[in-house]
Amino acid sequence: MKLGFIGLGHLGRAIAKRLIEQGEELVVWNRSLDKAREFAKETGAQVADSPADLISQVERVFVIVFDSQASEQVIFGEKGLVRGDIKGKTVIDMTTNHFNYAKLAYQELKKYGSYYLDAPVLGSVIPAQKGELTIVVGGDEEKFRENEPIFKKFCKNIFYVGEAGKATKVKLVNNIVLGGIMDVLAEAIAIGEKAGIEKEQLIEILNTGAGKSYILDVKKKKLLEEDFSTHFSVNLIYKDLHYAQDLIKELGLFSFTASAVKETYGLARSLGFGDLDFSAVYKLIKERGEKNSP
Repeated sequence: MKLGFIGLGHLGRAIAKRLIEQGEELVVWNRSLDKAREFAKETGAQVADSPADLISQVERVFVIVFDSQASEQVIFGEKGLVRGDIKGKTVIDMTTNHFNYAKLAYQELKKYGSYYLDAPVLGSVIPAQKGELTIVVGGDEEKFRENEPIFKKFCKNIFYVGEAGKATKVKLVNNIVLGGIMDVLAEAIAIGEKAGIEKEQLIEILNTGAGKSYILDVKKKKLLEEDFSTHFSVNLIYKDLHYAQDLIKELGLFSFTASAVKETYGLARSLGFGDLDFSAVYKLIKERGEKNSP
């Protein structure tokens, strides 16, 4: 049975391609239809005219777009999924959403007789290509179990956490750590270089000591080659940390770390790094150091 897939950005494209490699037939849609047509030409996927058209051809659809505003437009907008034959069908939203939106989308789709799985993924393009993402899922457990075999085709780790909205909270907590570790590594490497330590050796040493981490493993090549082509953008981590700050506020807690890290990426955005990979925060810090050299 064909799957629907909406959102062919860097990560969405990698997941969609992985699903096709695993034997799934896809009907795709993207806000930029040229991108969808290019993907279809490469993979043999079919292209729908709109989300409403797409849902009429499938029983379930994956959505992975930039933010909750984009997800809302895809699902509930003028030509959104709810304008098509959606009754009894499942929307699997892998977007990193605002936690309140995820709960609302679940409730609203129930009114249409359809199902919503709050299902953000952890990981980026490389693990997606290898089928090694982590997916965290909230929503009806019956629908989670029904779709679990498909998740296994592109995910190594699969977690069901209960009600819709909770999975998004997990993802936001994860991205506080993600953004923070990347920022700390970038600062440490830039500082070490300024201190006269050769970068490759410094990274090797960090990776045997306190810096050893999944993030350094997957970003090592980008840091060495200073190739910041996008796997996960500065704009995306900034958005995610903004949502995380809303969660922290709602819980009555505080985090100086999350705020400081978010504004580091905010500075990177303001200086034109928004569309680069979030590891480009290293470039930001290194260039500030070069400008301040005596």
